[in-house]
Amino acid sequence: MTVDLTLPSGEFYNREDTTFASGSERCAAWVYRPTGPPLKPADGSASNGKYPAIVVGHGIGGIREYGLDRYCARFSELGIICVAFDYRHFGASTGEPRQLLDIGLQQQDWKNAIAFVKGLEDVDESRVGIFGSSFGGGHVTYIGSVDPSIKAIIAQCPFTSGFHSSLTVGFLPLFKLAFLGIRDLFSRGKNIVPVLLAGEPGQAALMNSPEAMDYKLIVPEHLQDGPNYVAARFALKISFYNPGWRTSSIKSPILFGVCGKDSVAPPGPTLKYAAKAKDATIKLYKDMGHFDIYVGPQFDEATKDYCTFLRSKL
Repeated sequence: MTVDLTLPSGEFYNREDTTFASGSERCAAWVYRPTGPPLKPADGSASNGKYPAIVVGHGIGGIREYGLDRYCARFSELGIICVAFDYRHFGASTGEPRQLLDIGLQQQDWKNAIAFVKGLEDVDESRVGIFGSSFGGGHVTYIGSVDPSIKAIIAQCPFTSGFHSSLTVGFLPLFKLAFLGIRDLFSRGKNIVPVLLAGEPGQAALMNSPEAMDYKLIVPEHLQDGPNYVAARFALKISFYNPGWRTSSIKSPILFGVCGKDSVAPPGPTLKYAAKAKDATIKLYKDMGHFDIYVGPQFDEATKDYCTFLRSKL
């Protein structure tokens, strides 16, 4: 299947490469600066001439090139500075061993990315939002529960329940993943025991539902041979990460973009958790699978809703 991954026109923004500190490492980031005026404050107050901003992060094993550039381009057209980043140990960021997915480290990466954005000279630090997709959607749900300064949150096809997502994998693959995870705990230095990010049904992979291999749809052609694995120790923790439990603590406006046919991040638990958020906008895209929302007319439909949300909240 061929999917159009053409970026929206670049006439509305300039993109810069940069890094920011996270722990002892550096996270690689893109900064999208609009060429037009700032988005007007949603509360009707007078603009101070600075730009609102949004931090954009991906899911399990995802890097900026896996479609985040298209969201940044779309948001920049509104007059929002966008920063998309790679987690430590992934993509262009530093950190050894490579492909080490640690929930606590990634949460800290989000906090450091937000601090970096608030420190940009032309950013209005009182108008900073966050956008996370898939596992990143779980992270922004968590961040929203602990940081009331966030002005607006978008959680796209969010991972909200490690327990329910683990059930989609199957008992035998889960057993194999646990075995590999235990072996990986004894790895040293740059060495890891890898597990597949995406595999066929029945394989020992973090995602092995019938749509799991559709993740290739969001990977540019020149990166199709990139790593489809992470350090196996992550498999020992994923079932216990349930950011949906924290939705009732979120004080900021949050939009949940839920895919009705999602077999990776089941929509049922997400809809239940989303209803508990104090200021939630819930968009259910009934006919979309987990990876459909990144491409084609599905991308256009969802980002239209996201832009409406940002105009009204940011």
